[in-house]
Amino acid sequence: MDNFLPENYEVPEKASGYMRFKNGVNRFRVLDHAIIGYEWWENTEDGGRKPFRVHNETEIPAGAEAKHFWAFPVWNYDDKKVQILEITQSTIQKMMMALIANKKWGSPIEYDIVISKTGEKLETEYQLTPDPKEPLVPEITKAYKETYIDLQALYSGANPFEKPVDPKQNG
Repeated sequence: MDNFLPENYEVPEKASGYMRFKNGVNRFRVLDHAIIGYEWWENTEDGGRKPFRVHNETEIPAGAEAKHFWAFPVWNYDDKKVQILEITQSTIQKMMMALIANKKWGSPIEYDIVISKTGEKLETEYQLTPDPKEPLVPEITKAYKETYIDLQALYSGANPFEKPVDPKQNG
């Protein structure tokens, strides 16, 4: 590039608070318990899309095509940060449930999970592999303690990474 930019420079990707599965290997550690519910998306006036989430099926409005979801905080090894992982893929949910039900594996908080993704759209396939159980490294524990996450905010459409303003502090 003729020294205009540093050698080996790459444009940084926008950091997100949410982990998304990319094609290839996706390694993460579950950091806490999941919330569950149903999710659907609606178009907004500005041409965007907005998610709506509810606790149970009876709250889904008529005509909404809702998917069952799990959401939980994870350490994303690729991004080296705490993020929220939301899983709507029933194949992944079933594979994780099989591990959780297996007495030798149990809670996914105790081991890393690797999801390998191949294909796109209707041809997408996932493989799940658990890593051997091992303690969480202190740096990840520290990062999680320093990251504010309120998963319950997902149900109200609020930002789960933003602390609510305490009205007592504004007066």
